[in-house]
Amino acid sequence: MKVLITGSNGFIAQNLSAHLLTRTDIEVLLYSRNDSASALEEMLNSVDFVFHVAGVNRPENNEAFNSNTNLTQDICSAIIKNGRKIPILFTSSIQASLENEYGLSKLHAEQVLIKSAQQYDIPVHIFRLPNVFGKWARPNYNSAVATFCSNIANDLPIHVNEPSAAITLVYIDDVISHFIAVMDKLLSGTPYIEVSPTYQTTVGDIASLLYSFKESRKSLITEPVGTGLTRALYSTYLSYIPPANFTYEIPKHGDARGVFVEMLKTQNSGQFSYFTAHPGITRGGHYHHSKTEKFLVIKGNACFRFRHITSGEFYQLFTCGEKPEVVETVPGWSHDITNTGEDELIVMLWANEVFDREHPDTFTMPVGTES
Repeated sequence: MKVLITGSNGFIAQNLSAHLLTRTDIEVLLYSRNDSASALEEMLNSVDFVFHVAGVNRPENNEAFNSNTNLTQDICSAIIKNGRKIPILFTSSIQASLENEYGLSKLHAEQVLIKSAQQYDIPVHIFRLPNVFGKWARPNYNSAVATFCSNIANDLPIHVNEPSAAITLVYIDDVISHFIAVMDKLLSGTPYIEVSPTYQTTVGDIASLLYSFKESRKSLITEPVGTGLTRALYSTYLSYIPPANFTYEIPKHGDARGVFVEMLKTQNSGQFSYFTAHPGITRGGHYHHSKTEKFLVIKGNACFRFRHITSGEFYQLFTCGEKPEVVETVPGWSHDITNTGEDELIVMLWANEVFDREHPDTFTMPVGTES
């Protein structure tokens, strides 16, 4: 299948193109405002689907009608002329219901498409999108989210005039997945289609969350970035970090035994760290009442020893980096780990809670050896 994407230099088009690159069954043609009308007509003579995502967000001097309405008319006219019923997917806006130049230009473009669908049976799919955010959106143009992300990531101030102002957002990857589903005939509308999920939030909440992402490099405490709006905003924020800042240092605590480094802390799912031990060194020798841990030796050889704090029952096991094996500590059992090899021991550690110096739930008790 051969598809055409208009507005090829724009935010949505770039993301769409990147997703379609993975499809070996799709050939993509790109049209931008720098191309001629004849080039557009030539492309439309050969394609099987049109993603009409070109648009001007902040128009000046009838620019909105030239880009949003007139280009739509040109596309429809060329398709009608060549007699091929090529499906058109159009990115409109929720502002199409408002009395502003941008909204009216989108509304008129919708009307052109609907008229073409009715008179010439051209398949038309219209998305009235709310505020779209994601990687590659242009700061100070596409959305406040893009501006906030870019400024915060680059240590520039942001301006929040009304923190409580409501905003409806939709994430670019969700938009693109809906677009591709339409192309693949897995989704359709009559002719309007909505993207889900949408996120209802406030400008102030977005700014606060983005600042927490920045602060997490110092505190090591991450937000729950695995799902929903927080996941999407975190991905978006990271996309604005300049390459020189792709890395950041974290504290390393060392002594005669080796080093201990905390990598990441979560709000309700514990923390991740690693430690090293020189040959013959034993670390640990304590127990917990509630805290639990998972150890993974990633380099070297180790002996884990356990002793029940009341019964005195003893247990030991051996593991090494060549055989990935998680060792769990159990509440009520004192435990330690000894480097039994000739090289440095490196161990990854997850604890189910962030270490609290005021309430460490860590009590010294040497494990000793089996009696």
